[in-house]
Amino acid sequence: MSQQIRRADADEPLSNEEIFDVLHNERRRYVLQYLREHGGPVSLGDLADHVAAAEYDCECEEVTSAQRKRVYTTLQQSHLPQMHEAGIVDYDSDEGVIATTDHTEELTVYLEIVPEGEFPWREYYLSIGAISLAIVTVLWVGVYPFTLIPPLVWGTLFAIVLTLSALYHTLVAREMTLTEFVEDEGR
Repeated sequence: MSQQIRRADADEPLSNEEIFDVLHNERRRYVLQYLREHGGPVSLGDLADHVAAAEYDCECEEVTSAQRKRVYTTLQQSHLPQMHEAGIVDYDSDEGVIATTDHTEELTVYLEIVPEGEFPWREYYLSIGAISLAIVTVLWVGVYPFTLIPPLVWGTLFAIVLTLSALYHTLVAREMTLTEFVEDEGR
């Protein structure tokens, strides 16, 4: 492949920062998922079609030319060069061909552990609710040492945890949406 930009330590394992940097972006996660499913070199055009279909939750045939162009451009100019430089994919910009590397396989494991690479917020909030109900039950029954702390303090503590969690979740979601919007519009 021509125009290859290889990391000096391409045989070294990826750092946590490199892994996070790749996986925090939904578009790059879709690239990795498609490469995992396809299993071989793919053209940039095919990749853009499949990534756009995944993003817009439709079939490849239903992707509009504007959607495809938006995805194609950001893949070509930003995502693939960055992934190539980190050694995560082999990207030949002259030929428009993308192939997997050993690091591609390393990252697809993370996609299997947490589907779509997202934090499981539903389970987090379910856990907070279950713990709250368990504490209320223990207080109602009067189990020592939980009764040493007044019920109003327990309620306040859970209200603070829930509020801070929801605030953090909201800010993270806004930041991710803003980042993806800027990437789409700025390229």
